Amino acid sequence: MDPIPAPADSRAVALARRVLRIEADAVSALAGRIGAEFERAVDIILKRNGRVIVTGIGKSGHIARKLAATLASTGTPAYFVHAAEAAHGDLGMITPEDVVIALSNSGSSEEVLTIVPLVKRQGARLIAMTGKADSPLARQADVHLEAAVAEEACPLNLAPTASTTAALALGDALAVALLDARGFAAEDFARSHPGGTLGRRLLTHVGDVMRPAAAVPMVAAEAPLTAALLAMTAGGMGMTAVTASDGRPQGIFTDGDLRRALERGCDVRSARVGTVMSRNPRTIGPAALAAEAAEIMERQRISQLLVVDADGRLAGALTTHDLMLAKVI
Repeated sequence: MDPIPAPADSRAVALARRVLRIEADAVSALAGRIGAEFERAVDIILKRNGRVIVTGIGKSGHIARKLAATLASTGTPAYFVHAAEAAHGDLGMITPEDVVIALSNSGSSEEVLTIVPLVKRQGARLIAMTGKADSPLARQADVHLEAAVAEEACPLNLAPTASTTAALALGDALAVALLDARGFAAEDFARSHPGGTLGRRLLTHVGDVMRPAAAVPMVAAEAPLTAALLAMTAGGMGMTAVTASDGRPQGIFTDGDLRRALERGCDVRSARVGTVMSRNPRTIGPAALAAEAAEIMERQRISQLLVVDADGRLAGALTTHDLMLAKVI
């Protein structure tokens, strides 16, 4: 039987592929333009003591807003000012120590050009990001970052598509270069994203999520196995800590230890917990990151982890369920 021929691409699919190729080419072409002007832009921002104000209007305004957010979250204090609003009072937020990044594909946006002399008068530095190196905005800027594209992805070559993608990518390149120059680390990123997954992983400590020692079931090694079972059931952690008289853990008794003991024919009524517990259990300190506890538990394939203080005494315990509730895992 002859194979059924694949259906020809629909107009929508063909157009979508064309859009992606054009925008990919637009971003790729930017790499060859990164050079001295880009270095000057980075240098200017690093040497100023103020903030970065990003401005624009229309589609460029949307890209400017995103750039400001990216800069702010990666160690460069920044905020967005709408170009039209800037001319009606918001320019008062700009100080002589600030850097203004103005986005305009044409470089001729009236609202942006209106505020340029006022920005200069304030003593702030101006970085322009445009698609035309000979535009009024580019000529008046201290530094010009060119984001020109060969064509828009719009079939009419009118709607800002490839040009906004190029400006977005160039803005990201600037933010990342500044991030690297400032030595911005994952911990710094977490501090500006405390509500995100990374923030929870890097800012949450074991002591924040563990159950304190008073809430942890525990018995002595000499205790009957039946007493350990009652303690484990009451504690609701699927385990009981086995501690010495000084509070230092000697072992841990879990559901898994019980199953293994029963498989060996252990007499539950007469056995002592010390004979069936897991000795030398893994422990962690309360100051350790909760993410570190999660890594240990995953690597060791355990569901509970004892927490000890600096003297080795039981300070608490946590389970994978505790880490899940804290959204660490």
